Amino acid sequence: MQAPLIPENEQIRLKSLHDLNVLDTPPEERFDRVTRLAKSLFNVPIALVSLVDENRQWFKSCFGLDASETSRDLSFCGHAILQDNVFVVNDASLDPRFADNPLVAEEPKIRFYAGYPLTSHDGNNLGTLCIIDSTPRSFTKDDLAIFSDLGMLAQQELQAIQLATLDDLTQISNRRGFINLAQHSLAMSQRLQYNSSLLFFDLNKFKQINDQFGHSEGDSVLRYFADCMLMSFRESDVLGRLSGDEFVVLLSNHENEDVDAALKRFNMNLAEVNSFASTDYNIEYAVGVLHIDDFNKPVETLLAEADRLMYQDKASIYNT
Repeated sequence: MQAPLIPENEQIRLKSLHDLNVLDTPPEERFDRVTRLAKSLFNVPIALVSLVDENRQWFKSCFGLDASETSRDLSFCGHAILQDNVFVVNDASLDPRFADNPLVAEEPKIRFYAGYPLTSHDGNNLGTLCIIDSTPRSFTKDDLAIFSDLGMLAQQELQAIQLATLDDLTQISNRRGFINLAQHSLAMSQRLQYNSSLLFFDLNKFKQINDQFGHSEGDSVLRYFADCMLMSFRESDVLGRLSGDEFVVLLSNHENEDVDAALKRFNMNLAEVNSFASTDYNIEYAVGVLHIDDFNKPVETLLAEADRLMYQDKASIYNT
């Protein structure tokens, strides 16, 4: 048996895969409909959308197998992601790369395999749409064309996840979009020796607003807060809504006093919103301010550190 080779761009490929935040998530109809169609059109017992992780292939969509993942070393898809086109094995029992593979010698006794490499928006092969049969078979030009069309559908759905970086409600970056932009900003700051700071905002008493005035009112509060951020911070700063009532800003190329000035500007804009709003509450927040001194830390780690500082600020607010 020949284990699949590791792509030359493996670390970049894995980062692209992990940034999708799709591994170990529940099945989704947009992928299942493609695998169902592939299984039906080609009359095969198994059809999968498989994503090739560091040591495993994990199935985002799976028809015909009980397993949710298998070892990457045994996978046919590990070979398929090394290709730019459809990877076809007509009879695995006669192919020296696979003849003694346990997936060939034992259940599911793979003979035929066809895998379409699913390429991310940034050009990395993350996995495959594949069909599997326990009987040897050939793949005609028409088969290849139809299967490629199905593969493109699956690829478009995968790329749609990757491109979904905006928060629908506020129209600023969502968590994925913020992390992607923050990584680039931090790399640039490290190279140019710029100062960078991370602000982690959390709205105070937001649950009470939702409970008392309804979720529509809560949505308006989130939009107002995001609008104030857009008015208060620079175009070069990276803004995001992480989830719920949590917002973040990454500032770069600044002095520490610039952070204080930006927060003062933000508070003035927010106070103006509160003064003009005909509501029985004010929009208020706690904030953690993290001046970054280690650019090698992952963005998620920096967010966790700023989050802890935010909770310290929140505790001081409610204890006064």
